Amino acid sequence: MDMLIISIAMACLTLGFLVVATIGVRKYRAYVRKYKRVLGLVNNRVAEDVALKSFSFEELKDATNNFVDVIGKGAYGTVFKGVLFDGERTVAIKRLEKVVAEGERDFLNEMKAIGKTHHKNLVRLLGYCYDGTNRLLVYEYMENGSLADFLFKSNLKVNWEGRVEIILSIARGICYLHEECETQIIHCDIKPENILMDDKGYAKIADFGLAKLLMPNQSRTYTEIRGTRGYVAPEWHQNLPITVKADVYSFGIMLFEIICCRRSLKMDVPENEQVLAYWVHDCFKANEVE
Repeated sequence: MDMLIISIAMACLTLGFLVVATIGVRKYRAYVRKYKRVLGLVNNRVAEDVALKSFSFEELKDATNNFVDVIGKGAYGTVFKGVLFDGERTVAIKRLEKVVAEGERDFLNEMKAIGKTHHKNLVRLLGYCYDGTNRLLVYEYMENGSLADFLFKSNLKVNWEGRVEIILSIARGICYLHEECETQIIHCDIKPENILMDDKGYAKIADFGLAKLLMPNQSRTYTEIRGTRGYVAPEWHQNLPITVKADVYSFGIMLFEIICCRRSLKMDVPENEQVLAYWVHDCFKANEVE
């Protein structure tokens, strides 16, 4: 009798386990199908919105020779030099590293914002990878490096005519982001490292990883402090609404750097000259600016 009860109990447990396992497998398969369907919808929607080329992760892995040639690193990811499989086009591939939180939002922002922009003074986004947990962006390659290289590292100093053209190019790009885009864009991190130079010496604004998008009915926004020390506007530190004026302030600091060919913050000079903006202001008040 006891053996019969035990046998029945074991049979019930086995049957229960099989039922639970079957339900679990079905739910997992349904989840996988739903994930693939959502992923497909996202890719299709992005492609329809911005007409960008979609790459697989393996394609970009091959293009970068397994991500070996690092040409830059930012707050959200690393930039690699690559050659597309046709062998004819060199590109810059940005691999986002913080995918779960900021990185994923950053990725979607970049695709939707930059994909819809078209201006000669903005670095062009060519395509993207939305493959599993991998998020990558494919940009045109700017072979002459950044404005920071020109101003602070190169032995060949830019002449005044060249500096004026660089200033105007950056101003046109910022104006486009603020006034002419379908969705107004605040860059939030205007600085020489984010201004890239093409093969003709023209300046283009890059790195929209920190960009804050504003909807058409929105002229200001509250957000956590972003940007780089020495370039952020005062309202960032005062918890005030951020507007396009924050970019204008950063551009003004960079304007001083272009004119003076020195960093906005420099610690190996007399104390009154360490902060470039303050030093220029003091010189102006003392009528020492020629």
